[in-house]
Amino acid sequence: MSLPDPTAETPTFAAPWQAVAFALAVRLSAQGHFTWKEWAAALGAELKRDAERGEADDGSRYYHCWLAALEQLVVRKRLADVGSLAAIKDAWAEAYRRTPHGKPVTLEKDSTPDPPA
Repeated sequence: MSLPDPTAETPTFAAPWQAVAFALAVRLSAQGHFTWKEWAAALGAELKRDAERGEADDGSRYYHCWLAALEQLVVRKRLADVGSLAAIKDAWAEAYRRTPHGKPVTLEKDSTPDPPA
C-alpha cells in the first residue's frame, strides 16, 4: 500500500465558485463591511442550521454554508438585497444552461441588476 505524497499539490477548493465565495468574504471583511468575528458567527450559525436540517456532516456542504452566510451578511449590511441576489443567481443559471460544454460560462452585463442605492 502506498501512502499519499504530502508534498503533492492538491486543490484547496473542489470548485471555482468556492474560491470566489471565499475571496468575496475575505475582501468584504478587509473593506470593513463586516468584522471577521461577525463572519465567524454568521458561518457558525449557518453550519448549525445545516446540521439541524440533517445535511451530511462530511465537509461536502461547507462552502454551501459559506455562501449562505455570505449572502445573509451582504443583505444584512445592505450591500445587496434579496431580489438582486436572486436575479444574479437566475442570470448565472441561464448563462450556465446556454453555454456549450467545455466553454467558460460568462454573464452578459445586461443581465446583472444595479446595486441598491
